[in-house]
Amino acid sequence: MDTNSTATGSLADPRARAASPGTGSVPKEGFAGLVPELSVSDLRQSLSFWCRLLGFEVAYDRPLARFAFLVRGRLQVMLCERNGRWEPDEMLRPFGRGVNFQMTVERLAPILAALEETGWPLYEQPSEAWYRTGDCEGGQREFLVQDPDGYLLRFAEDLGTRPPTKDR
Repeated sequence: MDTNSTATGSLADPRARAASPGTGSVPKEGFAGLVPELSVSDLRQSLSFWCRLLGFEVAYDRPLARFAFLVRGRLQVMLCERNGRWEPDEMLRPFGRGVNFQMTVERLAPILAALEETGWPLYEQPSEAWYRTGDCEGGQREFLVQDPDGYLLRFAEDLGTRPPTKDR
């Protein structure tokens, strides 16, 4: 058997994976300072969720490596089908236990409509939240949803700032 491929056809060698051919290019705005890479069980299923329901686009991909770099405005995330690399412990669902990824978008409505249309359940319904940030409070309308592997995603729409509420 070829040592550069697995039974599913993805590349096993990390150097070969990184150098494998793909499509697309670097995001127009350049790379964000922090870009999470999520290990996913089925890249095709994850791409459908992230792109069709959440409005992300593939900036570039490497199909043989089962990798895609996604963008939605200033938001960036990498998806890579699990290959055993960078898994310090057994991967159990839901993935990403203990972390949620907050993503600020212009409007929640299109995402909520797409999720509702497909019957995708929300982890937490939309609500208004105000967080103390120094000498003011920043507001956002937010909801949480889990992706196909259980990663917890918090989408937020900015509501502006206000003076802090009285301490309780």
